[in-house]
Amino acid sequence: MSNKTPSKNTASGSGNFLVQGSILAAAGILVRFIGLLYRIPMTRILGDAGNGYYSTSFEIYNIGLILSSYGLPLAVSKLVAARRVREQYQDVRKIFQSGLIFGTVAGGIMMLFMLIEAEWITTTIFKSPSCALSLRVLAPTILVFSVMGVIRGYFQGLGNMVPTSISQIIEQVVNAVVSITASYLFMNWFADHDNPGAYGAAGGTLGTLCGALASFLFLLFLLVRYRRQNAQTLAQPQAIATETWKSIYLALFFTLTPIILSQFVYQLSGSLDNSMFNLIMNRKGFSEQERATWFGIYSSKYRLLSNVPVAIASALGTSMIPSIVRSRTQGQTEDTKNKIRLTIKFNMLIAIPCAVGMGVLAAPIMRLIFEDSRPLTAQLMQLGAPAVIFFSLSTVTNAVLQGIDLMRKSVTHSAISLVIHIILVYCMVSIWNWGVYGLVIGNVTFALVVCILNWHAIGKRLHYHQETKTTFLLPLAAAGIMGACAYAIYAGILTLTHSYKLGLIISIPIAMILYGIMIILLKAVTEEELPQMPFGTKLLRVCRKVHLM
Repeated sequence: MSNKTPSKNTASGSGNFLVQGSILAAAGILVRFIGLLYRIPMTRILGDAGNGYYSTSFEIYNIGLILSSYGLPLAVSKLVAARRVREQYQDVRKIFQSGLIFGTVAGGIMMLFMLIEAEWITTTIFKSPSCALSLRVLAPTILVFSVMGVIRGYFQGLGNMVPTSISQIIEQVVNAVVSITASYLFMNWFADHDNPGAYGAAGGTLGTLCGALASFLFLLFLLVRYRRQNAQTLAQPQAIATETWKSIYLALFFTLTPIILSQFVYQLSGSLDNSMFNLIMNRKGFSEQERATWFGIYSSKYRLLSNVPVAIASALGTSMIPSIVRSRTQGQTEDTKNKIRLTIKFNMLIAIPCAVGMGVLAAPIMRLIFEDSRPLTAQLMQLGAPAVIFFSLSTVTNAVLQGIDLMRKSVTHSAISLVIHIILVYCMVSIWNWGVYGLVIGNVTFALVVCILNWHAIGKRLHYHQETKTTFLLPLAAAGIMGACAYAIYAGILTLTHSYKLGLIISIPIAMILYGIMIILLKAVTEEELPQMPFGTKLLRVCRKVHLM
């Protein structure tokens, strides 16, 4: 294997994974946008208490999914990519089959546990027995996702992000239609019961199951079609001896375990917030409905909206892992560093203005999307907007750690951050009586600590340091100018017309154009970097025509 510095063609090709990542990112944004759209009527149908039950059941479900199979797509994609580079096609097939067996067994066991113990989990741990029904409806989704995740990881390892992207869109569209319909019907059918919000939440979770089933059937069709079209390639002999089934299972296990543990700790922070908040506020004398209302605002409004830009980081991280594995397998150290640099920079160019925009225009955005003009709702977004940056960066750096075989570091870093997080949240909610504000601050600090620790580990392993000025400082300066102008335009239009909607419709597009111009004028992106980014060649032509470059 060559250790030479990649040629210009290789370097330019190193941007190709960003194109694949942009496909996933575009799908991720569309999926989050659809999720945001259908949650708007669902929020109104269920009310804050119903949304609290819905969010709590999802917190529990996500832990079950992570412990059983959440890391399968990443693990399978990484193992498949490494063996595909060496043309070990028979081992690729073994990895796929092993993943299916593992996903079926692990997903099936977790599904049964959730079905049988739903009452105990929701009552004893979360002090919210009204969530048991929606958790039982969600339980079969774990098995579906376990198997579906292996198929997605298989295609990602082959360097094809399109099946995952399309299946995610299908999943979310079906989810949206069924969730809205079922939550509305269930709220009406069980309106005479003591707590109709619990039944409405169960209707919402039914959409998740139906969406997963639709996505799975689509992926199954693509898989059968792919294997028929590539039967000769998949059956050809290998240049390297075939690995044993035992070695395949061990490779899958040792790759999967750190990913599961890392994601588990990540998810555990949200679930512990939920549990701690309910236990502390219950001890302070607040009812289940009051607690569910506060947590519903935090989880179904603030966190739902702030997670939309993080979809880009998640997509880029997913696409980066197979690409980094290929570069490291071929001994291309500089190409690996270039991919990391480009991904982080592209991520920050999007995450930073999103955080600033959400913070500056929090009140009208929350009012427009959720019809909620309460100061509390806007204040949570203003306070927690930096989490968009830190979660985006921590997501990408976690993917880097997985790609450079430092998966255990991501587990350790998440665990350290979780301990700090628990102490902070407990102090803020129990001792200082900051209530739901304490959850928001804890959400920001958790991601921040993970970022710092990941950053140190990557630099130490690769002798790599991200360029700070153009990655962080200049985009932050451009976003600051953008935010000030956006707020001034919004405030001016609101004063003149008394229409907050018109203020948003005009101020947001102007702010986006202004930010794009500013990052060019400040030279946050160079002429050499722009073509390596998604749609960069077209943007470069436009910039040259208007004499910005």
